[in-house]
Amino acid sequence: MKAQLELDSPMTPTELRASISLAGIYMCRMLGLFMILPVFSIYARDLPDSSPFLIGLAISAYGLTQAILQIPFGRWSDRYGRKPLITIGLLLFAAGSVVAALSDSIYGIVAGRALQGAGAVAGVVMALAADLTREEHRTKAMALIGISIGLSFAVSMVTGPVLSGWVGVPGLFWIIAGLAGLSLLLLYTAVPTPTVSRFHRDTQAQSDYFGRVLFDPELVRLDFGIFALHLILTATFIALPLILRDHAQLETSEHWKIYLPVFGISLFAMVPFIILAEKKRLMKPVFVSFVALLGAAELALFLTNEQALVIGAVLALFFTAFNLLEATLPSMVSKAAPAAMKGTAMGVYSTAQFLGSFVGGIGGGLIYGHFGAVYVFLACALIALLWALLALTMKPPKQVSSLLIRVGNMPNGEASLLSRRLLGVPGVTEAVVLSDDGVAYLKVERDRLNRDMLIELLPVPAPET
Repeated sequence: MKAQLELDSPMTPTELRASISLAGIYMCRMLGLFMILPVFSIYARDLPDSSPFLIGLAISAYGLTQAILQIPFGRWSDRYGRKPLITIGLLLFAAGSVVAALSDSIYGIVAGRALQGAGAVAGVVMALAADLTREEHRTKAMALIGISIGLSFAVSMVTGPVLSGWVGVPGLFWIIAGLAGLSLLLLYTAVPTPTVSRFHRDTQAQSDYFGRVLFDPELVRLDFGIFALHLILTATFIALPLILRDHAQLETSEHWKIYLPVFGISLFAMVPFIILAEKKRLMKPVFVSFVALLGAAELALFLTNEQALVIGAVLALFFTAFNLLEATLPSMVSKAAPAAMKGTAMGVYSTAQFLGSFVGGIGGGLIYGHFGAVYVFLACALIALLWALLALTMKPPKQVSSLLIRVGNMPNGEASLLSRRLLGVPGVTEAVVLSDDGVAYLKVERDRLNRDMLIELLPVPAPET
């Protein structure tokens, strides 16, 4: 009976509090990274020593330091503790924001943005969420954090232009530093302290598995996808604010009037297609179609960029595609990754995402400098075309979900036997039980899963001390 209660029980108040407060920390940090995106390229044109390349570098420098340091931060947190590493990361993020706020040259802002990215705590926040939630509820906690990321991006696009109109871009960086302080307050007043911190294969990268993940063709396609998606996003926002101001004659402080309805429309528009992809098992055709839609929107921005209403209509298509792809890519990685390697696969995926932002910034800046802002859209359209062609070659994603169940430590022989027995449960497509961490990592078809048979096989783990 205890195994059944653990499998089906709701989140405890502590788990819910941990998930919501960590989502709040994640959201504050992402707001700080994204809020300058819709305004910076206009502001930076008037800075001393500014050039299109340096503008792109300033926007995207955080991506390089984040990509380099996110996996080491996770490892350091295993050794020195989650909260101390998150504290260090948030202090670095705040320091980078202050450096950027006080800088009167483009070089200072580049340094500030790089320092912001050096506070690479995204993976540590995920690991702390894993420490504070049972395996059976880990997906819910990660979903709350995922929602916070999407919400922070939408809020950033709308509030960035408004706040910069009131306090200027330097003031925006001071606000971002304040958000880092708010995150620290949440960390020490709202986030519980875990009694035990351990390595979690579902949220953290393991170096032994890098080779398998990096040479898995399906995962490589998805890693390229997130790389291309964030390359396109960052490059687009080097050019887009300039186009809205110089071509469509819309002042920077008024850009929110475009972004607010665009995000509202796009968030509602993508939902039926996500349902179609998941419920009707049409993930691949929907996915490829929306990559093509992303490229078509970029081509339309290249060809038609003089009227604010037209740009707004095209951006609604762009963000419908972007939001759907951003939401489905992590799910596809989870489905494609071997059951016990999800954390490693997601670590590589996140690194590819931040590298995409970095390459998009410097690449967009170079194209803007040599050919003009509108040609950034054309380059992004070509990247999306390449991605669509690559996506056409992928296998249709498996209709499976990850399920983690704590089974307790056991000898290798017993773990292997339990793995084989779990594979015999209808609806279980993959089962790995590892003796060293006492967790069963399953891939299941939820509509076929025989829950009673699964629960019957589960041992009752000994209480943790």
